[in-house]
Amino acid sequence: MKKQKSILQDQSIKQCYLCMALYGDYSYKYVEDHHIFFGTSNRKNSERHGFKVNLCLGHHRMGPEAVHNNREMDLRLKEMCQEEYEKTHTRQEFVQIIGKSYLGGEFLRT
Repeated sequence: MKKQKSILQDQSIKQCYLCMALYGDYSYKYVEDHHIFFGTSNRKNSERHGFKVNLCLGHHRMGPEAVHNNREMDLRLKEMCQEEYEKTHTRQEFVQIIGKSYLGGEFLRT
């Protein structure tokens, strides 16, 4: 499987995507690679299509804003990713990959 670069950020720069997007914090810190859409097939789709970001521990798996602990934060990140993808693709293309839209609409995977 070919790995795609993140569509949301340059992951070679060790900054937390959510710290930057939510708080304007561009400081360098320890980060972990996060596949925005996880589970068996969607983790592979995240890798294939660049649906991944760097997250600090507080936004990844520890703390009240961690995407693995906070459903609202997880959904917000999924929405941000879909919004970015749809700048160059259609919503139907996104649904074909992930299986649903996080931005609304009645699209089905065919």
